[in-house]
Amino acid sequence: MMLLALRNLSRHRKRTAIALATIGFGVVASILVGGFIDWIFWGMRDNTIHSRLGHIQVTRPGYLETGSANPYAFLLSDSQLAEIELESTPGIKVVSPRLAFSGMISNGDITIGFIGDGVDPGKDAPLSRGLVAMSGRGLEPGDTDSIYLGGGVARNLGVGVGDRVVLLANTSTGGLNGVEATVVGLFQTASKEFDDAALRLPLETARQLLRAEGAHKWVILLDDTELTTPVIEDLRQRYPQQQFDLEFTPWLDLAELYTQTVKLYSSQMDVVRFVISVIIALSIYNILVMGVLERTGEIGTLMALGNKRQGVLSLFVWEGLALGVLGGLLGSLVGSGIGAWLSYVGIPMPPPPGMEIGYVGEILLSWQLVAGSLLVAVLTTFIASLYPAWKASRMNIVDALRHNR
Repeated sequence: MMLLALRNLSRHRKRTAIALATIGFGVVASILVGGFIDWIFWGMRDNTIHSRLGHIQVTRPGYLETGSANPYAFLLSDSQLAEIELESTPGIKVVSPRLAFSGMISNGDITIGFIGDGVDPGKDAPLSRGLVAMSGRGLEPGDTDSIYLGGGVARNLGVGVGDRVVLLANTSTGGLNGVEATVVGLFQTASKEFDDAALRLPLETARQLLRAEGAHKWVILLDDTELTTPVIEDLRQRYPQQQFDLEFTPWLDLAELYTQTVKLYSSQMDVVRFVISVIIALSIYNILVMGVLERTGEIGTLMALGNKRQGVLSLFVWEGLALGVLGGLLGSLVGSGIGAWLSYVGIPMPPPPGMEIGYVGEILLSWQLVAGSLLVAVLTTFIASLYPAWKASRMNIVDALRHNR
């Protein structure tokens, strides 16, 4: 039946070519749009992990919910980090301590609030890839009185690389302390709100400012994001909260902006897929209905020769499936080729709102995306072929034979 369907399609080349072009165009559009959105998701995920959150955060229980009220009650000690040997766990690449704090930063008569992190420059470098240097450099091992400022903070203060600023913060004992630091670089991320308030200090300088020891969190970077769930389950089993007083939180539970953006774009992508499916379905339906009308005499001859109505129905359904498979495969090849080419040359994108630097977009191709687009094309074409096939199988034999007379 499949061979007969293919033979029938080859007999009506113009109509078949139009159908294949329609299906192929839909698959190409689905692959390119889906691949671009998947690349946005990947970029946001990578930026979120490598600029602030890491893959897993280790804290005292309750720190993420109530730690802002009394952060010094949730400090982790360096000795405990050495004791449990997190870095020896398979899959863990880096464990970087961070000391979170807030305060005021001044330049002359200008004073604004900030949120800061004290970090180990050597260990934190792989976790700071998402902080794009606008000028200067990031923190380096051996830095003491250096500070890495968000671009928005620098603009509001009117400072640049090489300028001196003063930081004021409450200490662990409730007093007020200050340090002076030199701006070594300015950074930006995908979040303007973060850039307008964030800065980073070497961990020892932050401890000096706060007169505190230890860290509020240990940020873990893994070899692969896909390892997050198995690694965190292993850590929870090895270091139960009741015994070690530690809480392990995956990055996805902390990335509210990322999750909301994924939900929004995913719903939009569903609409795009639905529109593409409707276009394919209407086009194929129209083409197949025209084919049934043009082949009425042929259908009557088939039934007169003893072919059952079910056989006629199957023939047209197989023709629809053949169109879906061939058009889907053609669209998959063309879409994958165009996507790979666009990724190679890059897609220049303007700066997002609040940012000064644009970026180069890509099409993220995956077998799931290509297979999903192909499946949508085949299913849509199959559904669109059902009514024309049923209509062909319900024809009256005598009327069909008279059609061409």
